[in-house]
Amino acid sequence: MIKCLIVDDEPVARTIIRTYCNHLPELHIVAECGQALEAKTILANQSIDLIFLDIHMPVLTGISFLNTVKQPLQVIFTTAYEEYAITAFELAACDYLLKPFSLERFIVAVDKAKEKLQGRPKSVDELGSQAQPAYFFIKAESKIYRIGYKDCLYLEAQGNYTKVVTVNATFLPKMAFSALIALLPGDLFIRVHRSFLINKSMIHHIDGNRVFIQDKEIPIAETYRDSFLSKLGL
Repeated sequence: MIKCLIVDDEPVARTIIRTYCNHLPELHIVAECGQALEAKTILANQSIDLIFLDIHMPVLTGISFLNTVKQPLQVIFTTAYEEYAITAFELAACDYLLKPFSLERFIVAVDKAKEKLQGRPKSVDELGSQAQPAYFFIKAESKIYRIGYKDCLYLEAQGNYTKVVTVNATFLPKMAFSALIALLPGDLFIRVHRSFLINKSMIHHIDGNRVFIQDKEIPIAETYRDSFLSKLGL
């Protein structure tokens, strides 16, 4: 049983999350609240495994609230604002759901939280046999493409677009870098630079502040280096 807390100042949003949670018998909602300060009181008196956390709330934002949390728990952000995705993942959030989100996308996020709570991330091969999809979708040149995690080499931010480089092709969807990051599992894709996200299973070698993905040389920014090496177990 995963003990959950819903934190959102919009009653309709709380209702949707509660309804989605009720579809998953392993989720138990311990409490709901409309402000982050209320959530702090609940955390001080209740054992919580997973928080569904909004960002824009009165008095204290979800980001500011998470900076004050010391307990080891999982956080899924639920927000209408995509621009905070990078900050959310830097705070080790397990997923970032952009409102309105579907039940399917909600289940994907919960599965990520369950993996982290169980302490055993799934391998790329295991992803294909689980309920969690092993792919994501992008729209480029009026077509919608399904990209398998195992086929994606890296992402590169390019203004209002994001270059998606795969084993066989390169796409340029008009999609914010942060929005695409939110679609990908954090145990497989690693941020190495403000403009680059790489598939760690595709790393050929690392040389100083450069990581090589096939024949592509990608810079490792100093601010991301320690986190990057830590995720590689180094």
